[in-house]
Amino acid sequence: MSQSTIRKNHMDVLWHEYTDNNGENIPVTQASLTEKASIIGRVGIMLLSCGTGAWRVRSSMNTLAETMGVTCTADIGLMSIEYTCFDGEEGFTQSLCLTNTGVNTSKLNRLEHFIRNFETEGKTMSGNQLHDFLDSIEEIHGLYSPVALGIAAAIACGGFTFLLGGGLIEMFCAFIGAGLGNFLRCKLTKHHYTLFLGIVLSVSFACLSYAGLLKLGEVFLHLSVRHEAGYICAMLFIIPGFPFITSGIDLAKLDMRSGIERLGYALIIILVATMSAWIMALILHLQPVDFLKISLPLSDWILFRLLASFCGVFGFSIMFNSPVPLAVTAALIGAIANTLRLELVDLINFPPAAAAFIGALTAGLLASLIKNKAGYPRISVTVPSIVIMVPGLYLYRGFYNLGIMSLATSATWFASAILIILALPLGLIFARILTDKTFRYCT
Repeated sequence: MSQSTIRKNHMDVLWHEYTDNNGENIPVTQASLTEKASIIGRVGIMLLSCGTGAWRVRSSMNTLAETMGVTCTADIGLMSIEYTCFDGEEGFTQSLCLTNTGVNTSKLNRLEHFIRNFETEGKTMSGNQLHDFLDSIEEIHGLYSPVALGIAAAIACGGFTFLLGGGLIEMFCAFIGAGLGNFLRCKLTKHHYTLFLGIVLSVSFACLSYAGLLKLGEVFLHLSVRHEAGYICAMLFIIPGFPFITSGIDLAKLDMRSGIERLGYALIIILVATMSAWIMALILHLQPVDFLKISLPLSDWILFRLLASFCGVFGFSIMFNSPVPLAVTAALIGAIANTLRLELVDLINFPPAAAAFIGALTAGLLASLIKNKAGYPRISVTVPSIVIMVPGLYLYRGFYNLGIMSLATSATWFASAILIILALPLGLIFARILTDKTFRYCT
């Protein structure tokens, strides 16, 4: 059956049908409750589709509702919103649902500007005009082609490999493997294939590409088999950093439904990805051995870690559909914060989880300092800057050892990973508490 004959499981919402065609030039503040609610709900579901958390979605819906003179209450999850609008005389309730979830910081930026300017510009527009404007924002799909996103993943995972201890050979093989893997994932996503299929095929292709390159190197260049350690790095483009971090932020604001759903979504991706990589490792006879030691002076370590962290965060930001200036901003913050984290562990023997907390706190504080000057939503800068700190290697090794029934070793890796994963959103949350008085209270 061709894709064109597959019937949609989620019906499209015809937003313009909610407007009063006879009053096309009437400002939305004078429109019916149904028309006002359609704007509020549509902006909310569009924000949710960008990957932002429930607190930000609700705050934005409230801003629009207050400007239009209505009251809005919303229950927000990972994929759906149920909301009710009141105007003192009647109420309007609606349930909206996404067909898929992802991250799109470019669309998020446009929506943030729309909400910020609604008080001065948007409220004078009619419902039809506002829906036309939202149509133009909704058309922002991807700024980059699958080839460009493959290159971005290659750059990110190449940087990741060095930060985890890999050398040039591991970096090169991970660069190629991750690039090909993410290219395949983007092509599958573009054609609306299901999440599980995209993860399994892209991770398997990345591992296979790494193993194939390494085998060629062994045959023709007599490379050591110990370089197989980097095959894990070729699949780290799959790390669900955005839902991991935003789940912690939502839970901190007691948005339990959204936080738990986001966490569950992230865990599903981790489970399917690590199982796929484990099966490929068994087929290809790969083992997650330690990297060959690299000897560098301290100054060189710091310099190369800054560069690798910049490349890693820049690559992930591009994968999140960030414009280049936004990606560079996040990469600069991530380079400083992640290098600080690593040096705290190496130089003064800080526990990795405590160092992760300080690294995330630093990223959050730096993002707050430049937020107004840069003009970007805070979350589109902070989350990409600390995604590189998510311990994908630890999670994979935990699952690998679980698969071979080395339970004590598996528990050690999982425990280390969980502590770091918990520390990262906590760092961002406390940075937000310190710098944003609106986030400081539960009202």
